[in-house]
This record gives sequence, structure tokens and C-alpha cells, in this order.
Amino acid sequence: MAANSDLERLARELDWNLLRTFVTLAEAGSVTAAADRLRLKQPTVSSALKRLEARLGRKLIDRSPGHFHLTDAGNLLYREAIDIQGAILRLGTLMRDVAEEVRGHVRIAVASHVLSPVFNDALSAFHTAHPAATISIDVAASKFAIAEVVARRASLAICLVHERSPRLEYRRLYREFFGLFCGPTHPLFGRSNLAIAELAGHSSVSFVTDQMDDALRPVALLRARAGLDKQVVGTSANLEEVRRMIIAGLGIGPLPIHVVKRDIEDGLLWRLPPYEDVPEIDVNVVWNPSARNNRAEELLLAELLERIERIPMADRTYY
Repeated sequence: MAANSDLERLARELDWNLLRTFVTLAEAGSVTAAADRLRLKQPTVSSALKRLEARLGRKLIDRSPGHFHLTDAGNLLYREAIDIQGAILRLGTLMRDVAEEVRGHVRIAVASHVLSPVFNDALSAFHTAHPAATISIDVAASKFAIAEVVARRASLAICLVHERSPRLEYRRLYREFFGLFCGPTHPLFGRSNLAIAELAGHSSVSFVTDQMDDALRPVALLRARAGLDKQVVGTSANLEEVRRMIIAGLGIGPLPIHVVKRDIEDGLLWRLPPYEDVPEIDVNVVWNPSARNNRAEELLLAELLERIERIPMADRTYY
């Protein structure tokens, strides 16, 4: 009985500000970075951590010079705390939505350069039906977009998916295909009927997720197949920046074929082999079914999912 009483008192008395500081500390990876994000002094952040550890009776973070990682208790608390944080952040939105007219806010996290008529049409239809609702779209690397959905800071994400979480739901929005390209100053620009062997040893640029253990693994295999130099000259999470580096002549790089058709016509990019059997990449809608969505979020997600169900995959595949 005494143990249960202690747990109940802990739940009543635990300071949310301590939890908020801990979440920021866990995500920032250091006291210095967390203090900067929170606009607090470093001793204040350290003191908050000590008070939280004392209140819980558990060490949450192992810290020493050059060493910072969450303990098992810290990882457990972090997972629960981001759920609490998400719920608290959404209270204002939920309260504003208590009205007949839909006035909620929808925050969408997207990977860079999502090019989808289905998504565009869903946004248009939603705004026409609910003009008082508001939308924000934040561009982020796919893993960070998904992290925002897990933490309930984003209503949904449109991004690449490497590993699926049982906590989330997924629907394929569209499929695209990646090819290799070079810019106008590259020695292979303008050359037709190239063999893939002629790409061997050339420098390359790519996406930060172009790794064997990440979402663009098929693209990493494509670069290996072409024999490009293993030393990648430039990387970015943003498609526009990868495109910029290719056009600037830093190296050969992968891009979605349907996205850069205009650049090819304008003489900014040149398609390189292979011309067949190129990587196919799926872009997904991701959402958190345990999130307490406001009415606007529910309606936009429903609008998008209805279109995905209605439109055949063949019409959502872009070459």
C-alpha cells in the first residue's frame, strides 16, 4: 500500500517543467545545447535534471566528459514524456476546435520536394470545405518527420520509411523512380549511349539517407552499381540542395526522374545510365493513431486517405 501511495503522490506532484527540460536535454544530447534551446543557464538545466532524478529515485542520464547517453530509466521516461508533451501542446488546439465551424490547425511534416497531385488536390479540397482551418507544412529529413509524428508534434508526415513502427499507421501515397544525373560542366554531360562502366570512379553527391541502412538503400545500391567514387563529395537532406550540387558540377547524383524533367529540358541536368531497372522509392503518409487529433486533422487525413483508396496505384506511380 505504501508503494502505491508513493506512486500516486509522484503522479500528482511531478513538475511538468522538469519533464519538459528532460525531454529537451535528451533530444539535444548535452546540457549546453539544451540550455541554448531553453534559453536557460547551464547550471539551471543541470539542477533540473538532478531534482528530477532525486524525485524519481533513478539515474536518467549517464554523463561524463565526452559521454552522454540515456539510461534504461531515462529512455522509458523520455518515451512517456514526449507523449505527455504532445498532449499538452495540443490542448489549446483542441479547445479552439470546440465549435461547429472547423477552426483547428494541421501541422504536416514532409520530406523535401514532395511532388504529388493527390496531396495537392486533398489540400485544395480541404481548404475549400474548411476555410477557417489553418495548415503549416514543415520540411524535414524523413526520420525527423516521423519523429515529429511519434511525439505528436505533427498531425501527419509525408516521407520515406525505412523501418515501420507498430505505434504508427502508414499508407503509400505515391511511387517514384530514381536515376543518376550530372550537370552542364561535367565531362559526361551531353554524351549519349553511355555504358554504366563509364561512370566508374567519378565523384558523387547524394542524400544523407542514401545509406545501406536507411530509407534510400536502393539508391545507395545504384551508386555502388555505377562504381562511383565511395567518397561522397556533398550531401544534404534537401532535394533542392542535392540538385544544386549536381548542377554546380560537384559530381554525379541521384534524383527522382519525374521531378527533374523540366531541368533536363532546360539543359541543366543530363540523365546518365542505367536507363532501366532503376530504384523505385515509395513516399508514404504516416500518422499516429493514438494521437488525440482535432477535427481539422481528422478531416484532412480522411480526405487524403480517401483519395489514396480511390485512385489506382498506377495513377500514383511517377516515372
